Parts: sequence; structure tokens; C-alpha cells
Amino acid sequence: MTVTGPEIHGTGSAPRSAPRARVGVFGIGLEAYWPQFDGLRERIEGYQQRVEQRVAGLGADVVSAGLVDTAHKAREAGDRFAAAQVDLVLCHAVTYATSSQVLPALQGAKAPAVLLALQPSPSLPYPQTDTGEWLANCAACCVPEIAGACTRAGIAYDTVAGTIDDDERAWRQITAWIRAAGVSRGLRSARIGFLGHTYPGMLDLYTDFTSVHAQIGAHVEVLEIDDLAARVAAVTDEETSAKLDEIEAMFDFADPSSDPIAGPIEPEQMDWSARVAVGLDKLAADFDLQALTYYYRGLGGNEAERLGAGVIVGNSILTARGVPTSGEGDLKTNLAQLILDRLGAGGSYTEFYALDFDEDFVLMGHDGPMHTAIAEGRPTLRALKLYHGKRGAGLSVEAEVRHGPITIVGCTQTAEGQLKLIVGEGESVPGDTFRIGNTNSRLVFGLKPAEFFERWCAEGPTHHVALGVGHVAAEVRRVASLFDLPYAEVG
Repeated sequence: MTVTGPEIHGTGSAPRSAPRARVGVFGIGLEAYWPQFDGLRERIEGYQQRVEQRVAGLGADVVSAGLVDTAHKAREAGDRFAAAQVDLVLCHAVTYATSSQVLPALQGAKAPAVLLALQPSPSLPYPQTDTGEWLANCAACCVPEIAGACTRAGIAYDTVAGTIDDDERAWRQITAWIRAAGVSRGLRSARIGFLGHTYPGMLDLYTDFTSVHAQIGAHVEVLEIDDLAARVAAVTDEETSAKLDEIEAMFDFADPSSDPIAGPIEPEQMDWSARVAVGLDKLAADFDLQALTYYYRGLGGNEAERLGAGVIVGNSILTARGVPTSGEGDLKTNLAQLILDRLGAGGSYTEFYALDFDEDFVLMGHDGPMHTAIAEGRPTLRALKLYHGKRGAGLSVEAEVRHGPITIVGCTQTAEGQLKLIVGEGESVPGDTFRIGNTNSRLVFGLKPAEFFERWCAEGPTHHVALGVGHVAAEVRRVASLFDLPYAEVG
């Protein structure tokens, strides 16, 4: 069974995948059994190899410690996992073993553990089964003992029970762990650009950069508006022309709507958006950025204001290419976007727009960039004479997320300053939306709009979320677990 993420597609998009997870795997058994039961050890080793092959087939780099049957070998396994800096450890309880043969491996690895109680057979002919055959199938026997030892030792763990082969439920859980481990590896090595400052007064968005370094491991690269200005100034006419071709291939172009702040798309707006987009490409490349958080106010039509108003098209292209961007200086939601993007779900910058109590949906969207690779149809560019609540004017993106399953992920902080993930799964459904140059989608969740909104707000969120396609709450929950972050699921 192969499980993949949601399908991402879009003109000009080439989303980045998460790095391959580095997974430590070891099987366990009791050394005292081997001279007592001929062939038992060989059978156990064969089962272990089957599990390792399945894990490798899911896209993980397997670091194998083989069969661990003594406490001494457990210590060696822990050292091996630590040296490899594994993201996750899978302990396959193939037969009975004492917890003293497991704990040293997990302590040495210093990585979250998943205890696998995977039997070779779903059932046994009990009256005809002798002791040796039972021992070759008693995967569940020692897992409660190991779980108890992990609890007392303060080691985070999960348990997956089932069979080695043909068990969709068990392998769906293991797959979710491996995908989450790949995302966690990507987050720990991510470089997130922070261009400008947070929108003044949005107290929920303010973020201590050190908390991101400390809790996630990602690097926050503080950028100046001058870093973008210098690159835009150096853009050539040839580069601008090529970017205009890319924009025309990706977007439709809207006539003025009935909204009084909308206007016709002028050639000068297209040219400026293309030049800024080229500058953003160079900014992301020069600073090796995997994500970008931005907001800059500017003043009186100066260069900084024009730059801040001209980034929407270029940031939409960056986002579709796997460098998610978030406006208003919301670093936390940029992390949530990065999680969804590396899960293959996209991750567009979004907030609550309205609750529709007649048709029971939540309208969600935002001004600014769109993850164009997850749009329903082709996204549209609309010219706005002003950006509501912000300085400047220019091109903005109007689109809705692809119809079908969706997941929203919010990243907030607790009163103690700990990052926290909040998740909801639902559906994007067709229907009328605003034509105001903003992204906006009709989303239906498992609860009525008012109840969903009340429960969401009870978790202490920020007012933004990342919106992606597919149902990936199981993977996001495991990402939270790998970083030891609080997690809440609404719906």
C-alpha cells in the first residue's frame, strides 16, 4: 500500500517536497529464546526485514539497528540512532523482549518513538499452536511493558498495532508518522525570511524570533526593504518580459468589478508587478529562503510603499513554487503554511471572512498572495485602486481553493509562549464568493458555522490560518508531537 499526499498542480508551479525522513528501526526479541526454539531468531529477523522494506518504500531513509535482544545491544542501537540524527524511531516488537532491551535505544536516540505491535498473522489455529509458534506471533506481549517504561522515563511514544502485511489501518498510521517526520526535518532546517515588520496593532501576530529558533529549529532571516529594492532595481527588461510571460500563463485578467475600489489593469501595473516578482525570486534565491513573511507600510507613494504594494503577484508565484508567503508579518501562520506545503497540501494565507447561516458555510480568504497551485481553476488578477487597511494600490489575486477536502492549520502561542497548532478538516464547496480582488472560498466543516467558530476561538488562535487541500490532520497532529507542541483539533 502506498499513501501519498494531496495532488498539487498548477501552471508554472513546482512545489517542493519535504526532505526524506531519517527513521531508526529496530526489532526486539529475548536472547534466551534462541537456543530454546530452533529457527525462531531467523523468523524474527525475516519479519523485521519486511517491516524495514515497507518503511523504506514509504520514502524514508532507514537507519537499521537490526535485531536487539540484549540491553547491551540496545545501548549500541541508541548510539547508532544518535549518530545518524534520526527524526523518529520505530521499535518493532516482533516477539517478547524486556523493556530493558528497549529503553537504552530510545534514550540514546533522543527522538520520538513509535512502538509497533505488528503480527505476521491476523490469527492462529490456537489448539494446534505450540509455544515456539506463539512466540513468533506474540508482538503485543511486551508493548504495554515498554509503554509503561517510556512513561516513567519521560519518553514520548505512540503505539501502532496490527499485522505486518495487508493492514491498511496500521500502515496508514505509520505512513502519517513518516510523512510528519519528513516535515519536521524540513522545518528544522528551514530559513524563513522576515521582510519588514508585523502589521501594527495585531497583537496576536507578534512573535519572538528566538521562540521559533528554540521550539522549531528554523532560522529567521531578518530582511530589510532595501534588500528587495536593490534586487528590483537591477532587474532587466529581458527578465521582466520573461516574468510577464509566466504571469500570463498562470493568471486570468479581470475587468473592473462593481467594487468602487477596482479598476482596469494598466500596463504599468503589470510591468511593476513583474519586476518586483523577479526581485522576489532573486531575494529567495540569494538568502536561500524556504518561506517568506512580509509587511511594509511605506509612506506617501515612496519606493518602499510601491514595493510593499507590488509583491502580491510575485509572492503568489513563490508560494506555488514551494516558498509559501504570508502577509502582515504573520510568522506563525507562515510556519503553518510551510507544514501544509511540505505535506503536499499547499497552504494559502487565509482568515475568517464571514459565517453564512443560511447555507451553513464559512467564507474564508485574504487579500494578497494565493497558493495558485491549489486554486479551483485559474486564479484571476484584479487591479485595485487601494488595498483596504494598507497603503498603496496595484494588482491583487482573486481565487478560491480547489473544491473537495481541505484542512486549515492555525499556529498560535499559549500564555506561556509555546507555539500551538490548531487544525480543522472540512470541504471546499462551489458557490458565489466575493469579487473584490481577494482569495475567498466556501468551506464546510463538521460543525455548524457558529459552533465551529466558537470552538476555534476557544483555542486561543491567531486570526489567520493556512488553508490546504486534502485531509491531513493526522499528519499535522504528528508534526506537533514531534516538536512537543500543544495541538487541538476542531470539528
